[in-house]
Amino acid sequence: MRSIALSLFVLLAFLAFTPHSSLAQDSAAPVRKIVTRVMPQYPSIARTMRIQGTVRVDVLVEPNGKVKSFEVKGGHPLLVQSAEDALREWKWEATSHESHEIIELKFNP
Repeated sequence: MRSIALSLFVLLAFLAFTPHSSLAQDSAAPVRKIVTRVMPQYPSIARTMRIQGTVRVDVLVEPNGKVKSFEVKGGHPLLVQSAEDALREWKWEATSHESHEIIELKFNP
């Protein structure tokens, strides 16, 4: 019984320290280079209320580098519209396929 427990412990320790392939590694593929970046305007109401934070957006970029669509993944609602307005103006380098780019825009008053 003791040898089974020891074997199980060694196996679990080995598995704990063995690198695993994961989605995080798959997303480490090279990202497209940003050609035109427009910084978002800080909303005056957010500045007055001293709201700060990060807006995280998943941007779908067309092969020609223009923004096709985006989905907000997180951020304060008062900051989201400004982030969306800026991202509509962004351009990426052209490629042969669409790509998803995760963008984080930080807002500090």
